[in-house]
Amino acid sequence: MAKSLIASVLDGSDRRSIGRVDQVVRLVLNAPRRFPELIKCLSDENPVVRMRAADAAEKVSARKPRLLDRHKGELLGLLSEADEIELRWHLAAMVARLRLTPPEHRRAVTAFYRYLNDRSSIVKTFALQGLADLRRDDAALRGGVRQLPEDAVRSGTPATRARARKLLKKFPA
Repeated sequence: MAKSLIASVLDGSDRRSIGRVDQVVRLVLNAPRRFPELIKCLSDENPVVRMRAADAAEKVSARKPRLLDRHKGELLGLLSEADEIELRWHLAAMVARLRLTPPEHRRAVTAFYRYLNDRSSIVKTFALQGLADLRRDDAALRGGVRQLPEDAVRSGTPATRARARKLLKKFPA
């Protein structure tokens, strides 16, 4: 099966490079009908394509979050199943932008709490941010989620502590 245009642009072998992600972001922002093609790349057999697709999809969705809505089920499934660090942190950012039903909300919260135990500090940081974002719509989450950045300020990595301090400024005491 031939690679899609977006998968071809994202292809490569160096996981340390974002390759031509910015080109794909511009392409999809100018032609939003291509967003499903980008989302499909999140399941590509090549881990570099998956990583770069996650980066591009997260950047596109930061500008046009409603593009994610049609892909909610797939994103929630990937959130629970993804192994790659790069995929997990981008999924955490994207899922927090979704309009979730109560069961979907619980599913995302469960995944984010699991991500707080990830070996990667960036995944933990994005999980913390995702929980803070979901907290806005969930009164039951508010108290417990406030404690998380307080704990992170004391024991997280420098990046996690910095994000936690920003989050605490947004949380009423």
